[in-house]
Amino acid sequence: MHSLKIEKLRQDTPGCSQVLHLNNAGASLPPIPVLNAVKNHLDLEANRGGYEAADYHFDQSEQLYQHAARLINCDPEEIAFAENATRAWEMAFYSFKLQKGDKIVTSVCEYASNYLAFLHRAKQQGVEIVVIANDETGQLDLEDLEKKLDEKVKLIALTHVPTQGGLINPIVAAGKIAKKHGVPYLVDTTQSVGQMPIDVQEIGCDFLCATGRKYLRGPRGTGFLYARKSIISQYEPPFVDLHAAQWIADNDYQLRTDARRFETWEQNVAGKIGLAVAIHYALELGISVTWQRIQILAAQLRERLKTIKGVTLQDLGKNKCGIVTFTCKNKEPVFIQEQLRKYHINVSISLQEYARLDLAKRNLASLVRASVHYYNSEEEIEKFCETLESVLHQPM
Repeated sequence: MHSLKIEKLRQDTPGCSQVLHLNNAGASLPPIPVLNAVKNHLDLEANRGGYEAADYHFDQSEQLYQHAARLINCDPEEIAFAENATRAWEMAFYSFKLQKGDKIVTSVCEYASNYLAFLHRAKQQGVEIVVIANDETGQLDLEDLEKKLDEKVKLIALTHVPTQGGLINPIVAAGKIAKKHGVPYLVDTTQSVGQMPIDVQEIGCDFLCATGRKYLRGPRGTGFLYARKSIISQYEPPFVDLHAAQWIADNDYQLRTDARRFETWEQNVAGKIGLAVAIHYALELGISVTWQRIQILAAQLRERLKTIKGVTLQDLGKNKCGIVTFTCKNKEPVFIQEQLRKYHINVSISLQEYARLDLAKRNLASLVRASVHYYNSEEEIEKFCETLESVLHQPM
């Protein structure tokens, strides 16, 4: 598809008639094909049984691997299904054998769950966390990254787009530095996959995690992990079951040779099928096409917010995406969120504890986060801003 038929896409999204949804970086509104796929499988489970339904829809669930591989330009055997991006990320991260004195290099904008895992291993194994400085635009400083790489660095773990703003980090350039120094590279694309083109060959990462519920418009409780096939055999998952490994002798086991060694046997089959359908839906529209529209809408939103007295945009970075963050003078973000909800407008809040290194440094306790998707309309952007102006005049 070379152009988007916005009204048709909105008709294909039941939630568009119910809410003005600007919380796509939290969880997007799913389209009808995704809803139907999940409902149909749950109906089959109810009428035939869970195992039997999984057998009947086996081919549909297997399509997840083909579609995800096409989405990020890899082979299907390099994809593992996960219950969320955090679990996918953890399965990769905790497969690294780290010891006292080893270093993990990361960025200022890192998400809380990832950084807590760094702290966990620092406490458990005595590893050192090395944080790359930001450059003058607010994105990670590539020169500082290169300076901080030495023989003790065992992992570079970076977030593509942070939870707390529209910044797009230069993960391709960082990947070239990682390759030059021979350091394994783990990338979190939770906020970017489905929003913009992602190519693991271009990025040069060894592992990459993604979620289904955000810009891919898939079900909650779904995600996937990419593991580069040339290095899979070097990394054992932090735990295994009879799906990840085969019990070959009383005292021995053999791990799968593909990325599914990072999966477990019990899975949300309805969610897995729904994610496969969601990715296919995105691919049929064309990620580059939808990304262009997201950028246009985000730019419109930022420009309109600049005209509202008392509103301060808080996005960093040379390049920005569909996530727009701001604060309002004398109005707490949670108040803004609650008041907008009365008008059936959805936004989210980024708290300092979600990205402590970044937000504490900027002296920000919280932010309002409005995140656009391609199915949002220009009229919705204007309605949102008009309503926000009205809310700003209301007493707290």
